[in-house]
Amino acid sequence: MDYGKHQAPQGYEPGESILTTLIRIPVRIVVVVLVLPVRMVWDALTALWHAADRVLLRPLGRALAWLLDTLVLTPLTWLYTWVLTPLGKAASWLAVALLLRPWIGLWRYVVVPVARYGIAAPAVWLYGAVLTPLGHGLRWIGTALLAPAARGIGTTLTWLFTTLLVLPVAGLWRYVVVPAVRYGLIVPVVWLYGAVLTPLGLGTAWVLGQLWRGIAATGRGLGIALAWLVMTLLVAPVSWTYRRILAPVGREIAAAFEVAWRVTGYVSRAIGRALATIARYLLVAPVSWVYRTVCTPVGHFVRDSVWAPARRAAAEAGRAARAALASARETVRQARRDAWRALVGSTDGARSREPQGIPARTLGSTTTVPSAAQASETPLLGEKFVKQG
Repeated sequence: MDYGKHQAPQGYEPGESILTTLIRIPVRIVVVVLVLPVRMVWDALTALWHAADRVLLRPLGRALAWLLDTLVLTPLTWLYTWVLTPLGKAASWLAVALLLRPWIGLWRYVVVPVARYGIAAPAVWLYGAVLTPLGHGLRWIGTALLAPAARGIGTTLTWLFTTLLVLPVAGLWRYVVVPAVRYGLIVPVVWLYGAVLTPLGLGTAWVLGQLWRGIAATGRGLGIALAWLVMTLLVAPVSWTYRRILAPVGREIAAAFEVAWRVTGYVSRAIGRALATIARYLLVAPVSWVYRTVCTPVGHFVRDSVWAPARRAAAEAGRAARAALASARETVRQARRDAWRALVGSTDGARSREPQGIPARTLGSTTTVPSAAQASETPLLGEKFVKQG
């Protein structure tokens, strides 16, 4: 027996702590108990949503889409095509005719001719005939007369400025101010800086440098001590707690929720299938059997024995009523014609003033009117029809 190898306990994976293994099963059991009602409610709501979407929301959406298309889009399309588009074209034509074309005509026939023949042509003539010769003459005067005089005056003024101002000022600066500043101010200041201030500054800088090094060494020591205290008393315990306790517990809780969600999904679907089977056998199957064995034969009997004879009898009664009404209308029409003829009378060759119907076609006639109603075959007393040949 090899004592160097130890078999890990069941449920323990390499790299996991004993705490993780101990809390895994209880946490998963508790999470399954807590998640199962939530998953069942979720599955029920999901099934209800799918059923409502299939039965209510989709037909409602199609109905709303049809209403929107019928009541909004189609009227708007018709309004845009047959009202707004012609109005827009008419408005654009009116705008062009009333606003744009007058300005174009004003620019083309008023502004351009006035600017061309009233301003540009006189200005060109003035420039070519007056201003150009005048400019050439002024240029000749300036080049031939004024330029030599200006050069002589400038040379004279330059010599006077140099002789009377620049040379005295330059001599004063070079031979008086510069030697006085150099030997009376700069040389003593340089000697004072090199002999007195430089040694004093070097000594002060060394003292301040040593003081700063001491302060920096003290600060580094205090920082190292404070960092060690923080790492030892705060960071290390917090890191060990997070790594050994919080991280395994969090991972196990997340894994437990994932496993519990899958397991409760299986359980919820099994319960749903069981309820669906019970409902099918207790409700759907009896209703289907009653519909198939009772309602369908009764419906067929009512349809064949009651509804069909009643419908045929109603049709026969309707036809008889229509025939009776037609006969009554014809009798009333005939009585009206007889009464009119008896009151007014008629002679040979003269037609009665009562409107007459279209005569029926006889064996001697060759034309008929397809859209006219057929008149009576028996001519009335006193009526005379002209034979058509």
